[in-house]
Amino acid sequence: MKIGIGSDHGGFELKEYIKEYLDGIGVECVDYGTYSSDSVDYPDYGKKVAEAVVAKEVDRAIAICGTGIGISISCNKVKGIRCALCGDTYSARMSREHNDANILALGGRVVGKDLALEIVAAWLNAEFAGGRHGRRVKKISEIEL
Repeated sequence: MKIGIGSDHGGFELKEYIKEYLDGIGVECVDYGTYSSDSVDYPDYGKKVAEAVVAKEVDRAIAICGTGIGISISCNKVKGIRCALCGDTYSARMSREHNDANILALGGRVVGKDLALEIVAAWLNAEFAGGRHGRRVKKISEIEL
C-alpha cells in the first residue's frame, strides 16, 4: 500500500511523526508537503493529496492541518474524494468500512501523537464492507457536480 501525506504548518509536526510510524511498519509514504513549520495555506496541500489519490499516484492519503477541518473541506472539494476527519479509532474504522474514505484528516493541534497513530492504524487496517454501504457510497458520488 502506498499512502500520500500532506499538511500545512499546523499539521507539520504530526505529519513527520506519522511518516516515521508508516516507515516503521513498512508502508510506503509519499510526502506532498509542507516541508517546514513556516506558515502556508492548507487548501494547497489538501488539493495536492486529494489529486494524488484521484490520479492513483497513491492508494489513500492522510491530510493534516491545525484542526483537520479546513484541510478536510479542501480535500472533499476534489471529485472522487471521501475525506473523513477523525478524532477517535472507531470513527476512523467506520469511515473505511461504511464510507470507503480514501483520505483521513487529522487535527495536529487537537489529537495527541499517540492517539493519532492509533487512529491511523485503525484506518489503515479497516476495509470497505461493500453491500448496502456500496449503494450509499455510490449515492454520495452521484451528488458530486
